Amino acid sequence: MTSQDFNQTDRAASLKALSDQCVDLLVIGGGITGAGVARDAAMRGLSVALIEAQDLASGTSSRSSKMIHGGLRYLVAGDVAVVKESASERATLHRIAPHLAQKTPYVIPTGSRRSKLILRAALWAYERLGGVEREDYHEVWSQDELAEKEPLIERSRLTGAVVYPEFLTDDSRLTVATVRSAIDHGATVATYLKATNIRRDQTFSVQAASTLPGEHRELTIHARAVVNAAGPWVDQVCDLEQPQAPRLALSRGVHLVFDHADLPVRNTVVMRTPDARRIFAVPLGQYTYIGTTDDYHPEYQYWPPVTEQDVNYLLAATLRAMPEARLSPDRIVSVWSGIRPLVGDGSGRASKELSRKDEVWTSPSGMLSVGGGKLSAYRAMAERIVDTVIENHGFTAKPCTTADVPLPGGDAVVLASDLTGIVDAQAERLARLYGAEAPDLIGGTGGQELVQAEVRQAVHREGALRLEDYWARRSSRAWFDEGAGLPVLDQSAAIMADLLGWDDKRKAMEIDNCRDIDRASRAEFLSNVTVQGVADDCRAAG
Repeated sequence: MTSQDFNQTDRAASLKALSDQCVDLLVIGGGITGAGVARDAAMRGLSVALIEAQDLASGTSSRSSKMIHGGLRYLVAGDVAVVKESASERATLHRIAPHLAQKTPYVIPTGSRRSKLILRAALWAYERLGGVEREDYHEVWSQDELAEKEPLIERSRLTGAVVYPEFLTDDSRLTVATVRSAIDHGATVATYLKATNIRRDQTFSVQAASTLPGEHRELTIHARAVVNAAGPWVDQVCDLEQPQAPRLALSRGVHLVFDHADLPVRNTVVMRTPDARRIFAVPLGQYTYIGTTDDYHPEYQYWPPVTEQDVNYLLAATLRAMPEARLSPDRIVSVWSGIRPLVGDGSGRASKELSRKDEVWTSPSGMLSVGGGKLSAYRAMAERIVDTVIENHGFTAKPCTTADVPLPGGDAVVLASDLTGIVDAQAERLARLYGAEAPDLIGGTGGQELVQAEVRQAVHREGALRLEDYWARRSSRAWFDEGAGLPVLDQSAAIMADLLGWDDKRKAMEIDNCRDIDRASRAEFLSNVTVQGVADDCRAAG
């Protein structure tokens, strides 16, 4: 196994490595928070293990809006420290993983001179507090410039727009890259391994059981410290020690993906909803996605539903801003829905009003649990958590260096124009997802061979154990590919079967699982909806 590889093809060896040692730190949860903590701790010289009940990023960390925000919204609330951290972390991620932090202009239409002045004042303060480079300062578009640069936007009630850059990422691949870096620095990682019991005597003893289909394994992991970073399942992990009152307030966010030709925005367009929220239309390659909703959702689900109400909400706001867009439920390419692990405050406020800041608490046994937090500041959040672990347990550790060491694929900038032998759209996609590792995947071939190369990369270097892992998270084909990636399932499953030793029955089960996920995600909003009627209603609402 070479540097930065995450290979679980020898499952027995992977699990044995967890039970053969007492580690300094066990991280429960393989989302971006757990990945960041594991990487930071391993790079400081601690012995680290990480377990995840499903796949890496299988919960919240593959269902975000895929944006690295600089924290402008926190300026309105007067939280200067968060603004500074968010802006700094945005620049850090662009430095250590340029392929996973790509600049995208945000276009905020303005309806009056007053609203434009207020927004500009906020941006001036944000740029100075956040140490934003001058080249990234905001600019102002007149109504004529808006018409020229974003002709799809309805301009009759607008004076122009304010434009400033933010960053776009692939949240799943950011999580995988962070875990691979942790492994490169000595961490032991296993997915599809669920914690089932937690006890502490002199050290923590965490019992875990496999959740991989057809695998019946149980083991005990010993650790001097434990961090519970299970995202929406944080409260459930806390209950493994002893039942307690829940700390989280779960919120569901939904995104819809369309062909770019149906919603041909050139930049990320910020739209205001009737309930005073902001949603986005984001161009990404051959597609454009819109999102997100924000509603309480008390269920613990890996694949929460997308409802007719969700679809109507997003379409209404988008068609109000861009009435000529060709949007209707039957034109949706794919959807994703995820759960945010917000920290509740008992106030009864709407979920959109709850803080997104992280909160860390300690159980009677000494286990640290973390809720909330933003994708944009995951690295700084992990640094603070590891600082606390080191202080609480008296570990000897090196200083944090996670802001200086590139993530896999981030050690060189690779542009689509650097990749030859494949069509431009695929070259852009590979450069964006794989960065400096993209040339290795091409190998002078494309088409059918490209899928094979991606699957081999997913299994041999990125820890994929199920077809869903490749389809939804390593390749993002479930969201951004023709037919929601369903046409490549048979070929992908055949390759994974060869790499992982699946028989025909298991291969068919894996294909059916992906098809069922796609089908279920559309079932509720397509079952009782008149397609043209929804579009007409949305335009009328505008």
